[in-house]
Amino acid sequence: MSGLKAGDSFPEGVSFTYVAPTGELDVTACGLGIQYDASKEFKDKKVVLVAVPGAFTPTCQVSHVTSYIANLDNLKSKGVDQVIFIASNDHWVMSAWGKANGIKDDSILFMSDAGLEFSKKIGWVNGDRTLRYAIIVDHGKVTYAEVDTERGSIAKSGAEGVLAKL
Repeated sequence: MSGLKAGDSFPEGVSFTYVAPTGELDVTACGLGIQYDASKEFKDKKVVLVAVPGAFTPTCQVSHVTSYIANLDNLKSKGVDQVIFIASNDHWVMSAWGKANGIKDDSILFMSDAGLEFSKKIGWVNGDRTLRYAIIVDHGKVTYAEVDTERGSIAKSGAEGVLAKL
């Protein structure tokens, strides 16, 4: 499969790993990693799936994740049930990234695309990292899927770009 586009069904067999939020913001409290069956979960929700090259990296931290934190209420008002960030980092690093950004609950989940399994399946990788992309999945159907190709740009995958497509 090469990419996803509006109108596609979200693929079967997609899962990510994450540490469920506990309300604790201590980044040194690791927690246990668990599987998240995205294919199953996305059938009953409107989800924005955001991929970034890496947790704590310059654009990802300064612009990308902060755009979603700042626009969370706007996303919810457009019917978004869940925002999920994925990267090639392991689930402990992704959990620490969420905590470092003050996320205490499941309003935004931070997950690992371990081994880039999903991103490779859709062909959206750059070496050992994901490309910067966003996918809107509405009850199992892809309604938006775009990759930012310009270095440092979040025009297509940032919250403002996604909001314009909801």
